[in-house]
Amino acid sequence: MLQALRNKLSGWPSILVLGVCVFAVAFFGIESYFMNRVDTFVAKVGDHEISQQDMQSALNDARQNAAQTPNSPYTPADFEKPEMKRQVLDRLINQVVLRQAATDLGLVVTNDAVRDVIASDPGFQVDGAFSPKVYQAVLANMGLTPVGYETKTRNSLEVSLLPGAISATTIATDAELDAYFRIAGQKRDLRYAELPRPELPDSNVSDAELEAYYKSHIAQYTTPEQVSVQYLEVKGSELKLDEPTDAQLHEFFEKNKQRYAQPEQREVSHILINVPKNATPEQQKAALDKATKIASEATPENFAKLAQDNSEDLGSRRLGGDLGWLEKGVANAAFDTALFSMHKGEISKPVLSPDEGYHIIWLRDARTGNAKPFEEVRGELAADWTKAERARLYNERAGQLADSTEHNAGSLEPTAKEMGLTIQTSPMFARTGGEGLAANPKFVTVAFADDVLVQGNNSSLVQLSNDDAIVMHLAKHVPATPKALADVRDAVRQSILDERVEVLAKKQSDALLAELQKGGDAATLIKAPIKTVAELDRRDRATAATLPPALLPVVFTAPRPVAGKPSWTAVATGNGTYAVLAVDKVTEGDPSKVEKAQRDAVRGQMMDLNAYAATLEYIDALKAKAEVKIAEDRM
Repeated sequence: MLQALRNKLSGWPSILVLGVCVFAVAFFGIESYFMNRVDTFVAKVGDHEISQQDMQSALNDARQNAAQTPNSPYTPADFEKPEMKRQVLDRLINQVVLRQAATDLGLVVTNDAVRDVIASDPGFQVDGAFSPKVYQAVLANMGLTPVGYETKTRNSLEVSLLPGAISATTIATDAELDAYFRIAGQKRDLRYAELPRPELPDSNVSDAELEAYYKSHIAQYTTPEQVSVQYLEVKGSELKLDEPTDAQLHEFFEKNKQRYAQPEQREVSHILINVPKNATPEQQKAALDKATKIASEATPENFAKLAQDNSEDLGSRRLGGDLGWLEKGVANAAFDTALFSMHKGEISKPVLSPDEGYHIIWLRDARTGNAKPFEEVRGELAADWTKAERARLYNERAGQLADSTEHNAGSLEPTAKEMGLTIQTSPMFARTGGEGLAANPKFVTVAFADDVLVQGNNSSLVQLSNDDAIVMHLAKHVPATPKALADVRDAVRQSILDERVEVLAKKQSDALLAELQKGGDAATLIKAPIKTVAELDRRDRATAATLPPALLPVVFTAPRPVAGKPSWTAVATGNGTYAVLAVDKVTEGDPSKVEKAQRDAVRGQMMDLNAYAATLEYIDALKAKAEVKIAEDRM
């Protein structure tokens, strides 16, 4: 058969066919094979991708900040809502465009600036001084390396470069301050009256009206779709662990000995001679010559004075170049290599490090690294072992739950028997959520997903928190069901009457307002008690609390009196009632009576607000020029 095929595909027709096939494979098949790429970014700003990991990290930071903020308006569940995720993503996009703009303008964050910020963080200090040991321990607990944390700090500083520059050029004029204090100190003389709810002349509602209203507002009289789910849950906090044995602790100690060791340290001072970014050969030579001259003159006795006079590291210069005790990995690679190859008391020749310049290093003292004995850290070891073992066991159990329920997709029972778990059942809840686990938007989303609700499969593993995972299965589904008109007849009738009252109240208040605005006598026209408030101050919360709540947003925005005549406004106060409000007099605040300290404080706040507004406008302009793509389905 192959020979026959070869015979038929000989000559120029076969060459033509083969050529077409080769062309197709070359430009489509082979390229797709080698170049196929699946996009995973959540957003893309120009060539910079914001990954799902970046997004998750930002969400975790936002959750942590909310949890640590007293009286925070946000709960952990809020950060699963699409609108909250979009806010977090918008902040990430803003950060990217600010960093890109700073780079384009040649603005950079120096290593000295990063080091100064880290060293000034109270969380890394002991008795007011930076502690490398504390620094390393805190980063280890956070799951970060010094390089990773420095990168994170640098990124944060890069984001603030342009806003800082904008803030530095923002002003608040005396005229703006005067206008603010005139408004802030404003007082108003008011009169108001709460009008009675009108009585309907006719409260009859026909069957036709009832049916028409019911049909046009059917959503109000519909029981929403609801579900109940069965679920299996694995919680790390509920996993029972035995006390660790000596053998287990010794094994853990050997594997993690570096965590319980005093690292090798060097007490060091330095003098920095900066080299400009993109320096010319002449600039670099001038810096090297200056550093070489200083190094040749430096001794342990005059080093601090030379540093104060010559060092361009502003953070350490005032301390005579003192950097304290450093461990390996804290400084950049060039500095590190030179430092840890020196002998105690030695002063180095100039050492060039990227993006900084030439360092003259004085090694004042040295400590050899030494491991703490097992018995000394036994308590710490036990706590760390338990934490690690609980996390390992939780991940193992959660993985087993995911694998087993996927293998037995139609029921939770086989997995429950296999893992010794109890199948739990939730109360009924709607798409808007419910109580208990149903208060978690992630739980609700999965329950109403097609895979669970329509196909009747077990869900995939749902991570409700770092150590809490579930798999669910539909137990009961009740579709959205309109209530019978007979069952809601009284409620429909009352809604119709309420709308009639609302229309009548609006008509009556409009008519009254028109007469009052023409100059009619309020005492004669208003059939309700008129109350008076003299010189209401914006800061007088006690008096403001006596006003009807609906009036509070209006009293300082209502029109001013014109030609000595009061201005009248009608305000809906709810439930078919209205109030009328008169502004009789407006007295402006006096800026000249404001103390200088208060004036300066407000000026600072106003400058911050102006800078913030200007920064947002600048960011919007940057984003308008940049190519921003957002993958909503990956958020």
